[in-house]
Amino acid sequence: MKPLARYAALNGYVDLSRSLGLDPGPLMRQMGLDPAGLSVQDRWIPAAAVARLLERSAAISGHEDFGLRLAEFRRLSNLGPLSLVIREEPDVRSALRVLGRYEHTYNEALRTRLSEADGTATIRVVLELGEQVDVRQSEELAVAVVHRLLCGFLGPRWKPMAVCFAHRPPADPATHRKAFGSALIFDHQFTGITFPANDLDAPNKMSDPLLRPYTQQVLDSLEPPKDATTADRVREVIELLLPTGRCSIEQVARSLGVDRRTIHRRLTDSAESYSSILNDTRVDLARRMVENRRYSLTEIADLLSFSAPSNFSRWFRAQFGCSPQVWRNARQQRHRTQVISSGP
Repeated sequence: MKPLARYAALNGYVDLSRSLGLDPGPLMRQMGLDPAGLSVQDRWIPAAAVARLLERSAAISGHEDFGLRLAEFRRLSNLGPLSLVIREEPDVRSALRVLGRYEHTYNEALRTRLSEADGTATIRVVLELGEQVDVRQSEELAVAVVHRLLCGFLGPRWKPMAVCFAHRPPADPATHRKAFGSALIFDHQFTGITFPANDLDAPNKMSDPLLRPYTQQVLDSLEPPKDATTADRVREVIELLLPTGRCSIEQVARSLGVDRRTIHRRLTDSAESYSSILNDTRVDLARRMVENRRYSLTEIADLLSFSAPSNFSRWFRAQFGCSPQVWRNARQQRHRTQVISSGP
């Protein structure tokens, strides 16, 4: 079953669309969505349909910043019961952990991954829709919502070290600069936000300790999330370590606090293997990096830990049925065709 999202993901969509000269009803129906459903925020809909609606709305309106504009309508309450818990967590770290652990209660396609290294905290935003869908607007909406949440935790004057997007920059980045300041990076390796790790231990400015017993009851009532499997954890560590050139099974085991034999045993028990997970992760990263012209093919080979560009090319052809250059050219041509077809 493909992942779902709550209708709350489209909070403000009607008002924003009308302000930009769009008729939201027909657009929603084209994507298989019921405009009347917006009045029932907890109703679930396909997350891919939401992504398509945002992309189509941006194209027709001519506003590449559609997702960012929509984020301005978001309130903490759009997270449903989870908002009560997050608001009362004592510090930023615990609030973000609750957000990540229970994100499935409001959007099954969204993955927010918090990591720390060398005094820097990173929140990566990933959308897993179960099918090939453009997600530029959805990613910008998600990053903007997380950014607004951090500002709520840390105060309106808080600034991140960087706000990163894997996609190309817009023709006019004025809205992006207004939302995030000057620390913007496009065509980046990942989409997310980096900031000083010590901000994680800052007190949550929204929290009221007297409400903690009540919010714990709310948390206990939420559906318990699926525990991460060993394969899930290995996959996340591989994704983080692969571009560093230090992605061996020994390093992955150390990162998880176990030894190599334990990793092998646990993966075997779940009918997985380290090599298959490594290859699957490489496939996913290669698809994104080759499509992104920020990286040369030689750089991508190095980032994916291939000993030579020729080895990377042979591997890529075996996975995708063509050379990386042919794949890159085809994707760029597809993007140009979509832009032309969505024009006036």
